[in-house]
Amino acid sequence: MKHASFPLIPRFVLMFALTPLLRAQSPQAPPPPNMHDQMMQMHQREMDSMKADIDKMKLSLAQMKANIPQIRDSTEKTLWQSNVDLWEVMLSHMENMAEHMQGMGIGHGMGDKKDHAGTHDHAAPPPADKKPE
Repeated sequence: MKHASFPLIPRFVLMFALTPLLRAQSPQAPPPPNMHDQMMQMHQREMDSMKADIDKMKLSLAQMKANIPQIRDSTEKTLWQSNVDLWEVMLSHMENMAEHMQGMGIGHGMGDKKDHAGTHDHAAPPPADKKPE
């Protein structure tokens, strides 16, 4: 008993040929987010968090400074002034680091091998040939 349909091998060939066409017509999942964009968003969240911390520290430091004149004991007053001086240096350092880091971003030192001018590679130079002694 013979069937009038396609033989078995051409059916498989036709099936494999049409499968990509059928998949192309079905809705596609959105492409995965760009890694560069994810890194930029993470960098911005960290910068925002650092700036918020710096603002809180400035408020605390201002309160410490305001309390120093009310301290009567000279030894205690000296200790608190030293503490304020220390935190002023630390806060200044954090502000400088935040400014530096804000200027950096993906493509400007974070995950990119180009320098800020975008022309040089930071890879280590090849080892120098040793000369026989």
